[in-house]
Amino acid sequence: MTERVAVLGSTGSVGRSALDVIDKARGRFSIDGLAAGSNWRVLLEQARKYRPSVVALGNESHADPLREGLSDLAIRLCVGPDAVTELVGLSSADTVVCAISGIAALAGMLAAAKRGLKLAVASKEAFVAAGRIVMQTAAEHGAQIIPIDSEHCAIHQALAGRNGEEVRRVILTASGGPFLNMPVDGLRSVSPTQALDHPTWQMGPKTTVDSGTMMNKALEIVEAQWLFGLAPEAIDVVVHPEAVVHSMVEFIDGTLLAQMSTPDMRLPIVYALYHPERSDIPLAPLDLTRMRPMTFQKADPAGFPALGLGFEVARRRGTLGAVMNAANEEAVSGFLGGRITFDRISSLVADVMSRHTVLDNPDLGQILEADRWARQEAIGWM
Repeated sequence: MTERVAVLGSTGSVGRSALDVIDKARGRFSIDGLAAGSNWRVLLEQARKYRPSVVALGNESHADPLREGLSDLAIRLCVGPDAVTELVGLSSADTVVCAISGIAALAGMLAAAKRGLKLAVASKEAFVAAGRIVMQTAAEHGAQIIPIDSEHCAIHQALAGRNGEEVRRVILTASGGPFLNMPVDGLRSVSPTQALDHPTWQMGPKTTVDSGTMMNKALEIVEAQWLFGLAPEAIDVVVHPEAVVHSMVEFIDGTLLAQMSTPDMRLPIVYALYHPERSDIPLAPLDLTRMRPMTFQKADPAGFPALGLGFEVARRRGTLGAVMNAANEEAVSGFLGGRITFDRISSLVADVMSRHTVLDNPDLGQILEADRWARQEAIGWM
């Protein structure tokens, strides 16, 4: 039976990887929905190729050329800030791939969870800002969440339904990004071009910069907490530049299970789309005989202060996750736009977090208000 899929964030790097997987799946999946923020040209190409029943575009200023380009097709178009939510409601998809970067992913994720759909999720920021609400909504409506971040996908595979009481800790691996061995005082002169040149992964600009600051790992600490019901003390981070081991689970008997594969984002996407089955989609296997020696080292909090911020959010919860995420999104935008230096990104986030009064167990409105406040504070800081 063909499984219908909606891809939210279809024009980004993860969204395109998902479509590539679906192309290779020999008719197992069909595309019923596509959503993008501003890239209407690529969205138009995708819509004409896959012929979904509904397409969504967040940026209203590009609606007219997209509407004209789709005028000869029976495709419904949703436009504006609520377009993704409308798409999820109108689509007949069985699975939603959420590949939207940032807090913008939250509305679509919640809409899919309320419909009880299967969610293949790469949007860690939504978990950081509103993990409690996302997980509660999924549980109430019977939605299944399968992570497609390589680290959390690795943990999901290693756990394989095991009792959480058997877990001593999970170990997130980090490549360290392009500046792993750079002295701290050298980070001030890092350019956007340098920050976007990741040695291992091909990712979007925001995630690539987050990898360099280790904010990506800070976000993943909080995401792991919510996805797997972990205490902060049960989460660890090690630097693994070769990016072959994508994360590990240590059990109470001392056994350590590691998931290994080539660093290819399509592999966790295949896992999520086919779960609980396995697929024989032809992707490059890991050749153990040609691997470089694998190394692991302790993540240095002095060199990567963002890690400490992630653990602080995991401990304090409430609205602090929304504040950390929002301040970081604005800081990364400021760095890429030349308004702050690379070494100031984590400082900005830490300062905004320190001035926030945390609300425990916030509702969605309070989370969005914390997000708005943090953005204003970050912009003012810059």
